[in-house]
Amino acid sequence: MVNRCAEPSPAWRSLQPPEAPGAQNFGHRLWDSLATSRQDGELPTSCSVSMVADVAVGALVIPLAILINIGPRTYFHTCLKVACPVLILTQSSILALLAIAVDRYLRVKIPLRYKTVVTPRRAVVAITGCWVLSFVVGLTPMFGWNNLSVVERDWLANGSVGEPVIECQFEKVISMEYMVYFNFFVWVLPPLLLMVLIYMEVFYLIRKQLNKKVSASSGDPQKYYGKELKIAKSLALILFLFALSWLPLHILNCVTLFCPSCRMPRILIYIAIFLSHGNSAMNPIVYAFRIQKFRVTFLKIWNDHFRCQPAPPVDEDAPAERPDD
Repeated sequence: MVNRCAEPSPAWRSLQPPEAPGAQNFGHRLWDSLATSRQDGELPTSCSVSMVADVAVGALVIPLAILINIGPRTYFHTCLKVACPVLILTQSSILALLAIAVDRYLRVKIPLRYKTVVTPRRAVVAITGCWVLSFVVGLTPMFGWNNLSVVERDWLANGSVGEPVIECQFEKVISMEYMVYFNFFVWVLPPLLLMVLIYMEVFYLIRKQLNKKVSASSGDPQKYYGKELKIAKSLALILFLFALSWLPLHILNCVTLFCPSCRMPRILIYIAIFLSHGNSAMNPIVYAFRIQKFRVTFLKIWNDHFRCQPAPPVDEDAPAERPDD
């Protein structure tokens, strides 16, 4: 993993793109650290993917969303190519949260067989599936489900020829039918409801295990389910923030589609957009404050690559955790 505190070689400087944002470099460092932790059996892969997806949203989607809301004049398909990455990366964040929920359910439902069921190969397949689905959902407007026909009609009505030039705004290129019927009703609302059901089942299973009368020799299972309960509470908080952040924007989209005559204050739309993209900024904070392994990883990255100081020594007297924990 490259250390920012060290002076890079001339060859490295020539290879590094000048426009690469600092947050994107941070994402690479975060991925490296999470991958290292995973080798020690300390961090679930699905959580790592969620973190990287959130960093990607923060580093790439938010600047693109700001650019779209500024509304520079450009060709229709150029604007569409700016809007689609927003859909891809936000969808990857949603699917990563769903993958985490499934991962926690399996850890609680089949703790003894978890490692044989959730193998590295299956984890890679699941992660790849999340990204493939994200690309399919996000690139669908590129294959025709967009507002090109409406824009072309207005463009030709004004006596213009060639590809339409528009003020690049999200709602001008992305069809509201796509956002409501396909994006929200298929790829946002069902995962949200499924995650609610999964966490309800997780809490039920954990409470059931913790309420069992166990002998003194059964302390390990109690400790295991106690930790799972703590992590499940943190992830349920992330799910709540997800719903709080994304539902307002999709509700406004539904109002726009089903009530075209309804006028909504522009500030309300901006608040909903800010909440939706701010969700990915909130998630890492919740991870860091609520889950110790994420907090340790964040502190290590901060000390090694931003403060230019080595990470504080780990207390060797602290009780070691089981790999399964």
